[in-house]
Amino acid sequence: MSTQVFELRVIQSGGPAGGDAMRAALVRRAKRLAWLGIGWHVVEATVAVLAGLAASSVALIGFGADSVIESVAGFVVLWRFATSRPGAERRAQRLIAISFYVLAAYITVDAVRALVLADEPAVSWVGIGLAAVTAVTMPPLAIAKARVGAALSSSATASEGRQNMLCAYLSLGLLVGLGLNAAFGLWWADPLVALGIAAVAVREGRESWRGEDACCAVPGLADDCR
Repeated sequence: MSTQVFELRVIQSGGPAGGDAMRAALVRRAKRLAWLGIGWHVVEATVAVLAGLAASSVALIGFGADSVIESVAGFVVLWRFATSRPGAERRAQRLIAISFYVLAAYITVDAVRALVLADEPAVSWVGIGLAAVTAVTMPPLAIAKARVGAALSSSATASEGRQNMLCAYLSLGLLVGLGLNAAFGLWWADPLVALGIAAVAVREGRESWRGEDACCAVPGLADDCR
């Protein structure tokens, strides 16, 4: 029997050690999903930033910055579950919220600058390809994290999953901006899409900051929320 199947049965049945075994299995899964996301976002950020710099694309660079922020959020989740500590859930939740605000501020400044200076980006087929791949790969990861976050009653884990879903939405917006520029030369679509990205990031940051501490349906987690 694989480890994953065993963990599923532990979660469903409460054995062999009851609540402690259930929580341990869920935490292991949350960590694996966090590492998977971090690995992808490192690649994503590198490609997006290099392609954005080459094309002078604010939206593409912003997309790369979002990937960096999502990597940071993944490390926050890993820190959250490294050991049991008082208040860890609340602090992790707030740190992820702050990461959303940092992302929004960076993108807004760059997008406004591009609009004021009429900084026309070049066509980036690499960016278009990256956005297409991300739009397909991020939703399953986001859904998996949301389920684990709900099972653990961990707002921080669920918020990190929402960042992955936000990444999927942003990739669709990026496709629109880069596509309009490539097909019709509408350079202003790029920074406008970037401003849309910033607005969504602010909303997600607010929801993460105000999110319930979810203390705590899973045995052994309540002390971490206080």
